[in-house]
Amino acid sequence: MVKKLSELTILCGVEACVVIYPPGSDSQPEAWPSTVIAHSLFAEYKTLPANRMVNQESFLEQWIKKATERLEKLQEENRRKELIQVMFQNLGRNELQNVKKEDLEELEWLIDQNLKDIDERIHALVKAYAYGGKQED
Repeated sequence: MVKKLSELTILCGVEACVVIYPPGSDSQPEAWPSTVIAHSLFAEYKTLPANRMVNQESFLEQWIKKATERLEKLQEENRRKELIQVMFQNLGRNELQNVKKEDLEELEWLIDQNLKDIDERIHALVKAYAYGGKQED
């Protein structure tokens, strides 16, 4: 147990201690890394404000919330990439293929956004060319 805790303190860059009570009522507990450090860490722990302390349940709730937010962000990113793929697959065609009705509105927005980006870039290039051939990024 001490070896694992030592590895955790090194890998995670945190301070930790362990107090081990040997079997038998007369035995003195052992502290790792030392009794002084254990007393110091326990005193520091007791002074922590209540809002900094979390139990396993609240820690897991926070972790699940963050994971859910990351998942939603990745789903949005995947959705956007799928629409970009559909847009390029249908480029130059007279009719849209493999496009669901519910995707049309988002696809329209994406195409409009790309056209705006192209117009802005053309404007920047024309402006740069007019001022001596220097391009703006």
